[in-house]
Formats: sequence, C-alpha cells, structure tokens
Amino acid sequence: MKGVILAGGKGSRLAPLTKIFNKHLLPVGPYPMIYWSLFKLKEAGIVDVMLISQEEQIPLFQKLLEDDRELGMNIVYQVQPEASGISDGLSYAKSFAQGEKFVLMLGDNVFEDSLRPFVDAFRQQESGAKVLLKEVADPKRFGIAEIDPAHHRILSIEEKPEHPTSSYCVTGIYFYDQDVFQYIEEISPSDRGELEITDVNNLYISNSQLTYDMLKGWWIDAGTHESLHEASTKMFETMKEKEGYE
Repeated sequence: MKGVILAGGKGSRLAPLTKIFNKHLLPVGPYPMIYWSLFKLKEAGIVDVMLISQEEQIPLFQKLLEDDRELGMNIVYQVQPEASGISDGLSYAKSFAQGEKFVLMLGDNVFEDSLRPFVDAFRQQESGAKVLLKEVADPKRFGIAEIDPAHHRILSIEEKPEHPTSSYCVTGIYFYDQDVFQYIEEISPSDRGELEITDVNNLYISNSQLTYDMLKGWWIDAGTHESLHEASTKMFETMKEKEGYE
C-alpha cells in the first residue's frame, strides 16, 4: 500500500509564521511537522509516498528530505497548482496510486496511535474507504460524523456543523480504493470554492462503502498557534515516555 500526504494550503491560521513558510515545515517537537506523517507511514510498513504541495513549496520539501534513503522511504513530489481543497489535491495522485488502495494523510495531523492496525484492517476490507474518528470538545471546527454504533457505520458527515449530531470528528487520516478518483470527478466546488473531501466521503456513504475506526490516543490538528504548541508539548512528552528522549 502507498501513502499520499497533502502538505499545501495557505496556513492562514498560523500567520504570520506562514507568510513565507509552509506550515508543515514548522517545528513539532524536535522535527519539522511533516516528519511525523512520514514516521507514521513508515511504522505501518508504507515506504512509497507522494507529497503534494504548491509549486513554490516543493523545493523546500525536497531540500529537507533530499536523502530519503536515510528515512528508508521513497518520496516523490507532485504540484497542486492552487490550494483548492483536499479532494483537488488528492486528484493529482491518481497515476501514483495505480489503481491500488492507499492511505491519505493531511500533513498537519499529529497523533499518538500507530497506523499499522488500521492499515491491516483496510487491506482486509474488500472495497470502499475508511476514515479514522476522534471525539473532540469543539465539534463545530471539524467535519463531524453521525454514527450508528450498533451497526458500526457512518450515517452522514457534515462539515463544520452549526448543530453537530455528534462529537466525533473525521480526522485527516483516510483510506481509499481506486473509486475515490471517480467520486472526485462527480463533486462540485463548495461555497468556499474548494473540492471538499467530505463530499467524497458522503458519496462512499451513499453506496454503503465507508467504514470507520476510532483513534484511542491523543490527536491534534496542528493548524493554529495554540494547537501547534500543544502538539510540540505532547510529542516531547511521548518521546520521553517511549524513547527516553532528553
């Protein structure tokens, strides 16, 4: 299975840090943010990765990751011309995926759980997609899943709802089969002019092809000043506990 990391976007919530700097290159603990997505994929046995960002940002990632052999990974780069949504960015990975299942990660997601059990579960899933959910205290900020726990299925997903149906947010960790690229072609831009991944996931739901699992450990969308600080703190704490980092 391959991995796709979206590392573009304007990073406006982290201004002025991101005025001339891609947010995925900001430090989280002792490493640039992008490293944590790569580490999680490698831990799960995924070493073939496509990193997608805007054209002016790609050389920065290439410089940082120029010796990908040190990471034990094969990294290729793809330009997303404009920051026009997750689904738009993903559309540029079609040839890389080569019709196989793959993992899509948003590069500003920093989390504790290993991806390996979820990757293994998705390999066993005959078709469709899988998302990872996490209970949050502020559901209005995220895409929120209405779930039917008795049948372990998602009924719907609503982006940044005014009246959330649950507190389970869809994290930026997705598993897709090749049908995702057809679904992307079927959706239209949202009111903010972006191709929303929520619309793609709802198409999977309409075909009864979207499964889910829950993250058990901490998870942070490190896209604000507060959450970036929290992610660094959590990562240092985790490293001290697991690796004896000083």
